[in-house]
Amino acid sequence: MKYGLHIKTDAALDELSLGALVHRLDPGIVPWRKATHADIHVSGGEFNVAANLSDCFRLRTGIATAMVDYPIGDLIAERVRAMGVTPFYKRFQHNGVNGPNMATVYSDRGYGVRPPVVFYNRSNEAGALLKPGDFDWQTIFGQGVRWFHSGGIFAALSQNTGELIIEGMQAARSAGTVTSFDLNYRAKLWNLWGGEEIGQSVVRGIMEHVDVLVGNEEDLQMGLGIPGPELTSRSKLDPARFIAMIDRVTEKYPRIKVVATTLREVHSTNRHSWSAVAWVNGQTFTAPTAELDVYDRVGGGDGFAAGFFYGILNDLDPEQATRLGWAHGALITTYPGDTTMATLEQVQALAQGGSARIQR
Repeated sequence: MKYGLHIKTDAALDELSLGALVHRLDPGIVPWRKATHADIHVSGGEFNVAANLSDCFRLRTGIATAMVDYPIGDLIAERVRAMGVTPFYKRFQHNGVNGPNMATVYSDRGYGVRPPVVFYNRSNEAGALLKPGDFDWQTIFGQGVRWFHSGGIFAALSQNTGELIIEGMQAARSAGTVTSFDLNYRAKLWNLWGGEEIGQSVVRGIMEHVDVLVGNEEDLQMGLGIPGPELTSRSKLDPARFIAMIDRVTEKYPRIKVVATTLREVHSTNRHSWSAVAWVNGQTFTAPTAELDVYDRVGGGDGFAAGFFYGILNDLDPEQATRLGWAHGALITTYPGDTTMATLEQVQALAQGGSARIQR
């Protein structure tokens, strides 16, 4: 009860995510306009959390999502299996011409003074077609689920996806499952069908059902309309701006017991200063600041969330949980792709102050 949460100790799944699966095409440091080939990574913020908790932290996880029966869907489903995540699919048939599709993300990594570039093709995306009633929550939660997670990118895909998140969280609450939400506010997605005002309205409805919230001060301002403080510090590593907003968040949404975020100062595409902060029942816990040599920045935030959730699920002290999230997020930036290649032992070693000296 360190966190004020009632977490089940015995269940078929430790964590279940609700979100959209995507495939990300990555040409490395070569800009897309000059690219001749690309690696394929399977991703999706909610899936990343489930995959990380399964592959690195050895928990039993699942994903409720859309799946299209065509070769790209087969590729994505294979990766879901490889990461040890149990799928609960709402299936769609591809018409052979224009979908429904599994969304595509295009992102080059940038290099040095050249920033990464990310753009999407989410046209006729199957994930955006998901709606309330598509999943048998009674059966899913009836087998026992300890933690239910979703996020703001999925909420922004359509009017129906926000309603589906609320339906899932209501079912989770009825089953005694802890709920979490990563704000992940993306203005370009909300602008396609409603803009900031509609986006905030949808997210506020979801917040009524959330126990654990992930999001930085920009997410809190844009996603929830919480005004930010005027502080003199300009460093993105200073948690004061984030901490100053928490009282306003928890006053408005008293169900929320935990709020956490990463802190990142970008010096160049490949050099970041990295920290994290968590607010737990009125106390704040801040991770150390690490200087990262970044290989691929995508997925660091989801890596933090997974490590932090692992700490809570295992009833570790909030400082330990924050450090585990910080360490795991840092390690993910050293790998290609969006999901983990780290081991639990590596995460624990870095969280406890380990170094990059060769391991023999």
